[in-house]
Amino acid sequence: MKELRFDGQTAIVTGGGRGLGRLYAMELARRGARVLVNDLGGSSRGDGADASIADQVVAQIKAAGGIAAASSDSVSTPEGGQAIVDAALDTFGRVDIVVNNAGIINFTPFDQVTPDEWRKTLNVHLDGSFHVSQPAFRAMKKQGYGRFVFISSTFGAFGQMATASYATAKAGLLGLSNVVALEGAAHGIRSNAVLPVGFSRMVTDQESGGPIPPGRQAYYDAIRPELITPLVIYLASRDCVLNHRAIAACAGRYSRVFAGYGDGWLADAGSTPSAEDLAERVTRIDGTDGFFVPESSVDETIAVCRQRGIDLSQM
Repeated sequence: MKELRFDGQTAIVTGGGRGLGRLYAMELARRGARVLVNDLGGSSRGDGADASIADQVVAQIKAAGGIAAASSDSVSTPEGGQAIVDAALDTFGRVDIVVNNAGIINFTPFDQVTPDEWRKTLNVHLDGSFHVSQPAFRAMKKQGYGRFVFISSTFGAFGQMATASYATAKAGLLGLSNVVALEGAAHGIRSNAVLPVGFSRMVTDQESGGPIPPGRQAYYDAIRPELITPLVIYLASRDCVLNHRAIAACAGRYSRVFAGYGDGWLADAGSTPSAEDLAERVTRIDGTDGFFVPESSVDETIAVCRQRGIDLSQM
């Protein structure tokens, strides 16, 4: 079996100082990548800062014979994102991989979410990924190669109670990754999203501090964070054949997550259906039989026009 190597490549891992991000950074370095470990050093709720967090991971990488540098710039501003990419370029000369992992979480019922909490969460996850990815994309475009891995979540894809700001931000990353994938394809750039379920400090920080029930401990054991790392490594590699994908990783199962269109109900040509017409056909509209998965939003238009007998190639 061929080993996936990253010799001569530079990887940026945001939120790389602890938890899953640290595992990604350590493994990329073990496989030969020069890693810029970015971490503001705050809590999982977004409080505080500690530059030593990134420094500690860099020290561990170097002690193991790897190459790394630290960054404590915040992803939450355009200037911070640019500084992170500039640090990689100035230190290592290029940027080949960006793992957008930085994030925070607060478990708050929807009717209690404050505007500050909402904005802060989106600022780190969604704005932060944009702030880092755009300058990195420009560098990758010039060199004709790059890999983006956006760390999204099943919370964003399917929802989870008491996570409105987090789920919204993670859903936004799916959209951002898709656009980067489409625009980057002609330039040797690929972008994919990972939806991980892993035991990390975002889980432990929510515990009350008391004994963990046996059933919950068994669940935590099943979602060891090390099980997420192989997927991130593959998607970050030259050997990755996937683009414009979202892949879930949970307890050692890896599977595609996708949004598709069902057959639905096609109204008669020239008609204007009423709300009552739709109410009578809601089961058919809601059905998932005969679905197809579009590669972009244009694909839906093409499919429906084909059903209508409209040849878009003549436009």
